[in-house]
Amino acid sequence: MAAPSNKTLKDLNGKWVMNKTLSDDTDRILQMQGVGWFLRRAISLATITLTVKEYTKDDLTHIDVHQVATGNIQSTEERTLDWVFRDHSDRIFGEVTGKSRWVKLEAVDDDAFLKEGWDDLPGEHVQAWVESKGGGWTADQVS
Repeated sequence: MAAPSNKTLKDLNGKWVMNKTLSDDTDRILQMQGVGWFLRRAISLATITLTVKEYTKDDLTHIDVHQVATGNIQSTEERTLDWVFRDHSDRIFGEVTGKSRWVKLEAVDDDAFLKEGWDDLPGEHVQAWVESKGGGWTADQVS
């Protein structure tokens, strides 16, 4: 997904449609997360639209993402940027637990890859950490 230049991480509000010509192929990562071939193929063909609502409540940033894929397949993720684990039942990945926060790149642990390529985006980023409860995988994402 490509964002207009006036959008920032402090204002992700809006409707976003995945542009597959600008996105990396998701097949290998979905395979590593235990998603079967048939579902991976369906995902690769689907149009994915995200409706994002970002707001502050009780001095915490919340990012609620409602996702709709071709065929009206829907899911919702609600993230609170406070680095506290919360459980979530996901249609694709099953039972997971995750946490999110605002973070400066120097505070990102372990993986130098997560800190690369942000030269044009100073300040805080959003970090999301997700663990599968039964799949044996973790995902660490910095945006």
